[in-house]
Amino acid sequence: MTRNTATTLSTASIVLATSLLLASCTQADDTAATTVDNCGDTVTLDGVPDNVTLLKPAAVSTLSALGVLDHVTHRAGQYPTEYYDDATNAVLDDIPSITDRTDDSGHLQISREEVVASGADLVLGETDTVNRQTLASSDIPLIEEPAFCDAIDGDVTWDDVWDQIRLYGTVFNRPGQATALVDDLQRRLDTAQEASKAAGAGRSVAVLYPTVGGGVTYAYGTGSMAAPVVAATGASNVYADQNERVFDVSAEDIVDRNPDVIVALYSSGDSDRVVDDVNRLPGIDRTTAGRDQRILPMLLNYAEPPTPLAVDGVDTLNNYLREHP
Repeated sequence: MTRNTATTLSTASIVLATSLLLASCTQADDTAATTVDNCGDTVTLDGVPDNVTLLKPAAVSTLSALGVLDHVTHRAGQYPTEYYDDATNAVLDDIPSITDRTDDSGHLQISREEVVASGADLVLGETDTVNRQTLASSDIPLIEEPAFCDAIDGDVTWDDVWDQIRLYGTVFNRPGQATALVDDLQRRLDTAQEASKAAGAGRSVAVLYPTVGGGVTYAYGTGSMAAPVVAATGASNVYADQNERVFDVSAEDIVDRNPDVIVALYSSGDSDRVVDDVNRLPGIDRTTAGRDQRILPMLLNYAEPPTPLAVDGVDTLNNYLREHP
């Protein structure tokens, strides 16, 4: 054996040993218990979850960007394809659906037993019947978006988006990817805000969620991600004096506030239906938005809760304001 050959083999052995050591460390990290704070509770996970059941679409964009969407083995609810790129939609299509039943307000209809039967080692999202309390006896941890459990104090900001991304980075042992995602989204947001200075200036926006087919109409205040989405376009939220996340409003109040533009949120389905529901509100034709038909249908997660999709919401509203001066 020549000296060069011996050196090559020695170097290869060192590289192999180092690789095995790193792999061992990674495996150890992935199996170590992790605790995170969520919705006022401490959630303990026995390692990185790899049998996740999704009950809402809010986390999908983050999980996909972190490269861990393949850890989801079951899903429930509706996942509009408009939210995601082709690769993410392809992964979602391969995940078995437990149910997509929702009520008229878009709330998932599912039983605790259906979720437990999925064998989940983590549930993302909760419902009236599936929550931390009902899953406790099955020892299944659950993480919810803080906005949906009233765990955000004060006005919602973009920091709430970044914090939830970092939480998922901790849960799935992807801290570096989480930091990179936050940095990328911050750059996108900075660009969008710079481009929007003229788009929304001097214009008022009401963000509403009409009940499909008529009924209660909901509006979003500063406790909602809708507020910083609107602010990022340079426009003002007509409900900026309300610190609640979401609350029911009367048609008379909407007319009195006279928004220039109405963002009509919906969970899934035909966007024309939600525009029709807004136009059915008594007196809406007396508002600037109603008279000029400045009604933008927008899928819910572009405005609520705080997720990466909110940056897409800024882009969507920016484009609409530029195209409808």
